[in-house]
Amino acid sequence: MENNWEFISFSDAPIDIIDGDRGRNYPKQDDFFPEGYCLFLNTGNVTSEGFDFNNCSFITQEKDNQLRKGKLLRNDIVLTTRGTIGNTAFFNQKVPYENVRINSGMVILRPDSKYIEPQFLYMYVRSKLFKNQISSLSTGSAQPQIPIRDLNRITLPLPPKSEQIAIAAILGALDDKIELNRKMNQTLEEMARAIFKSWFIDFDPVRYKATGQEPPGLAPHIADLFPDKLRKTDGSELPDGWHSTNLSDIVHVNPPRKVPKGALATYLDMANMPTQGPSPLSWTKRHFSSGMKFINGDTLVARITPCLENGKTAFIDFLDKDETGWGSTEYIVLRPHDPIPPVFAYLLARNNSFRSYAIQQMSGSSGRQRVTAKSISMFKVSVPNKENKIFDVFGKVVNSLFDKISNNMQQIRTLTEIRDTLLPKLISGELRVPDAERIASRYL
Repeated sequence: MENNWEFISFSDAPIDIIDGDRGRNYPKQDDFFPEGYCLFLNTGNVTSEGFDFNNCSFITQEKDNQLRKGKLLRNDIVLTTRGTIGNTAFFNQKVPYENVRINSGMVILRPDSKYIEPQFLYMYVRSKLFKNQISSLSTGSAQPQIPIRDLNRITLPLPPKSEQIAIAAILGALDDKIELNRKMNQTLEEMARAIFKSWFIDFDPVRYKATGQEPPGLAPHIADLFPDKLRKTDGSELPDGWHSTNLSDIVHVNPPRKVPKGALATYLDMANMPTQGPSPLSWTKRHFSSGMKFINGDTLVARITPCLENGKTAFIDFLDKDETGWGSTEYIVLRPHDPIPPVFAYLLARNNSFRSYAIQQMSGSSGRQRVTAKSISMFKVSVPNKENKIFDVFGKVVNSLFDKISNNMQQIRTLTEIRDTLLPKLISGELRVPDAERIASRYL
């Protein structure tokens, strides 16, 4: 069974490929602000799964007016073409910013909607069929890139417009379910991080009890675990009976693990380390050579620029039982001592105080700075005495949240695999649109 779809090169397709502005008015560091008129996309804003609007930079309307090229219109597709190439995002009506520009390491794909359904093109640009072509045409090792002249050589299938719309609807429904799960996970993690910050950073239950109030939202048996006063210690406040200690006193930093040389084991590369949330979307199997080793319950922190600044952090929960995985030598591995629950290390690593400290401790050349495990080990944490049962209760509360996150993440991986499998099968003719519709409906 084959489709009689036309295949056409980008150069002949009704698609404009638009470069970003590279002229003398290109924004300098002083032109960027945390808020403003026009969002100026950075490399962290365009991911393998669409837009990520954490850590945004903006330019003024005056600066925006000085730039000639690279401004997005609705239904444009953004594609990264330098560094991490092939990441893409869709500027549809769901994006909350009206004025957006690409940087010089991106291009805009602007299809003529009379002939090409924009969401269909976006789905194709995300597919392995497109990414394999990108990979074969990219040049450079230290800084991979793909110029527009090579993008024009890429081919795409061009089914009738009605089929494009149908395919976009099927795959878009899977995307919507993936996005719903992501939002649920974001809410669950925000809850866990808020509890962590309240109990171990801000000491909210202690502050309430110090004023004679019951800590809101805490059952009496949990509130009883917290003291009712704070004391000054070395210029900072600590709950009575708690102490400040080095991270290495409560957490194994880079604990020893064993993987036989040459053994086939789960490998998590830096590209798949999540900047948000605890779980990577995917990983691979590789023969072990050298790198950091980890097991379920470990937290990985990227220690090198720009990955540390971008928040690349993971909580490992996807390995087989008793399996040891491995990854980059640029990971720092954290594993709390008992009775501290493993997820404590992840929530600490996501806390702003830890991140700021780690970034400040980075050293090395401007293009290759990293924080050492020794510096991380000296980060100060505040903990109750060993007899206190706070960690037991904390573990029960946050583990239930992370169990839900893990289940949702497994659904996301399944939905992503289905989405990414359907398009090639539709293009090859192995599946017709009604068949793909029936398959997708089982997961929605």
